[in-house]
Amino acid sequence: MTSSLRDLKVYTTYPHSCSYLENQEATTLFVDPRQPVDQKLYSKLSVLGFRRSGNHIYRPHCAQCNACVPARIPVAAFEPRRGQSRIAQRNQDLRIVCTDQINDDEAFDLYHRYISLRHADGDMYPPDREQYEAFLNSVWNCTRYFRFYDKGRLIAVAVVDTLEDGLSAIYTFFDPTVNRRSLGVYAILWEIEQTRKMGLEYLYLGYWIRDCQKMSYKADYRPLQVYQNSRWATLI
Repeated sequence: MTSSLRDLKVYTTYPHSCSYLENQEATTLFVDPRQPVDQKLYSKLSVLGFRRSGNHIYRPHCAQCNACVPARIPVAAFEPRRGQSRIAQRNQDLRIVCTDQINDDEAFDLYHRYISLRHADGDMYPPDREQYEAFLNSVWNCTRYFRFYDKGRLIAVAVVDTLEDGLSAIYTFFDPTVNRRSLGVYAILWEIEQTRKMGLEYLYLGYWIRDCQKMSYKADYRPLQVYQNSRWATLI
């Protein structure tokens, strides 16, 4: 195991079309996939703004753009807005089950419906079973899958990693026909509360992008800390 972050080898991709902003090119910085990783190293990298996709740890590294900003919620200071409190109350009847894998048909079928109806214009369409498992699973034994059930029906799954200082919200997918519950919002609120219960400090939300509707919603959770100029600061 690498003892120092300075010993890590990293690589960059060739410039490619940005998934979030039109007419922009993106470059991604990847940790060497041969590098042994455990929860401790993964946590250190998360503090520096890295994320994971499957077993790959990455961070945007674009020459002409810095729109992708790492974001996290200091959960002790978070206070829900009135609308968020209503959403939390509305979903108190859901049953939540924690599992250590989501390679079953029930979870994949829900993912398939979600991507097909919500993100047919994105990189993950059409939904593919192999890509799904490679994207959401990891080998570091810190990933849990929280299944949200309405009576006996699975309506949402939150993929969450446990770090040394917090939880990392990797991905959430849900039944796109269940609009009344605002399941995407509720999943974040539930994860905030789960982080508190575990005695951890932060819920890491990935990248906040001000000018991208799919990524700008993270500013709705205040206070929100963002990582810019090599330090975390509260978004004003």
